[in-house]
Amino acid sequence: MDDWIDYYDSTHTIYVSKLHRDLHFQIIARDILSYISSPEATVLDYACGEALSAAQVASACGKLILAEPAPGVRGRLIARFAPNTKIRVRSLEDVKKMQEQSVDLAVMNSVAQYMSPEELDSALLNIRRLLKPSGRLVLGDILQPNVGMGRDVMALLSFGLRHGFLKDALIGLISTALSDYRHLRSRIGLQRYSEDEITAKLSAAGFAVQRAHTNIGHNRWRMTFVARPPLVRG
Repeated sequence: MDDWIDYYDSTHTIYVSKLHRDLHFQIIARDILSYISSPEATVLDYACGEALSAAQVASACGKLILAEPAPGVRGRLIARFAPNTKIRVRSLEDVKKMQEQSVDLAVMNSVAQYMSPEELDSALLNIRRLLKPSGRLVLGDILQPNVGMGRDVMALLSFGLRHGFLKDALIGLISTALSDYRHLRSRIGLQRYSEDEITAKLSAAGFAVQRAHTNIGHNRWRMTFVARPPLVRG
């Protein structure tokens, strides 16, 4: 994951325009909001990235913890959200030290593809430790083995067409093809999981799992899963 952390901590070209970037985070925030069940909830956004719309999420919960591995991104988060008393910015190492059963909702969106299977297993175990018995983990934007880069391209172009940045999307695709992202993706690859594989990983970490009807974000070719601690029957 370190190479990807360095990439996202750099001046990268993953977003084709400011409009694309802003819409990306607005839609993720909207989708996260649909999983918040209480205005008192403690929400953990694990490896959150720039989280530009985090204030919208924070307004619907009691506390929002933005956990981010990239130090440069983390510094921007601290500066951006310093006035918001509901938002706390933490490193992933800080998350390992958080109190057990202190989180109502954990979200890990568009992260698993950048982690090794072992890193993902470790993160899932820690999140399981942090969740309250009634809590949920939302694991989003999982890449499927049989869905290639072409679907990502089509999803971006469709997104751009709907929201008025199709020209920027076309130019951005050319830039991305020549960028460090494409080189990293070719050299390291992205982790892909079938529905059965991700269900097995979540089950091994102690979760009961269900696939969500829709993915978080705009890419309908990727998968989202909702995982809960199993009910304890007396």
